[in-house]
Amino acid sequence: MIDSQKLPEKAAKVAQENAKYLKRLKSRKPKKLDAVMTKLHNETFQKIDCLDCANCCQTTGPLFLSSDIKRISKRLKMKPAQFEATYLQIDEDNDKVLQQLPCPFLGGDNHCSIYEDRPKACREFPHTDRPKFHQITAITAKNVAVCPAVFTMVERLKSELPL
Repeated sequence: MIDSQKLPEKAAKVAQENAKYLKRLKSRKPKKLDAVMTKLHNETFQKIDCLDCANCCQTTGPLFLSSDIKRISKRLKMKPAQFEATYLQIDEDNDKVLQQLPCPFLGGDNHCSIYEDRPKACREFPHTDRPKFHQITAITAKNVAVCPAVFTMVERLKSELPL
């Protein structure tokens, strides 16, 4: 597995190449892209354990939908407004996001204290197993520098689907 400490440096070295590749991927929409990504996702997560890294929880924060706020505040026995005031802020895109990083729900053992009720964005991260993968190439390019699994998948994808 790629060391999450060295990931930003490694990702920076291939950032231009990846941006170009993912842009072409988005415009060409290869027919077998989703099948290849599903295969790469499954193979990668058989080898990589998110609990060894948790870089996503340490360096990025999810968007919180109203359904997330309602569910999590209930779990924490807080009113939604109290939850928002305690943990969230409005960002430049008018989205509700965490006030601080790392995520306050991340434990020292990299376990999430609200895992069963975590936000939708956390449930879906790193988004590499979703249909119509070509639609999320921009976020994938950003996630290469955050997630060792995404870095690994994109490097393999370039070999499996050369453009």
